[in-house]
Amino acid sequence: MMHGPVVAQSMTNGETIMASAEIVAPPERVFHALITDEVERWWGSCESYRIVDWTADLRVGGRWQVIARTIAGEDHPAGGEFLEIQAPRRIVQTRAYDWDHPTLGRRQTTVAYLLEPIAGGTRLTICHGGFAGLTDAAAEHAEDWGRVLGWLQAYVETGEPAA
Repeated sequence: MMHGPVVAQSMTNGETIMASAEIVAPPERVFHALITDEVERWWGSCESYRIVDWTADLRVGGRWQVIARTIAGEDHPAGGEFLEIQAPRRIVQTRAYDWDHPTLGRRQTTVAYLLEPIAGGTRLTICHGGFAGLTDAAAEHAEDWGRVLGWLQAYVETGEPAA
């Protein structure tokens, strides 16, 4: 049984990011929040950016797209392809920005989500690879994954987006 909130953790070796959080909700609930337009309700904060548009063809080979709107009102689109979908346990997708990200550019990376049932909820582990040679981008994205998991955890557990 989980005792109190577990803070999301993330780290990188400069090439790959690992991030993890324990969420007090079943894997099916967490999976749905990750793979549907529900991301528009929780992904982001008033201090950084918000997801304002999510579309996805939820099948292997299907494409997904998202627009993140910064607090300055700039739209930053990104997208990719689903490589694997095993509901409610695993999602693997490519990801690339459709704009020149300051540390990553438009390089395609791969994000794998693993959802494991645990007593009282779900352990969500993210493995985000493809940063070889871009240690600054890996460090920045590792920090961001920690925030993203915190937003997801708060939303799924309370039904309200993070402040």
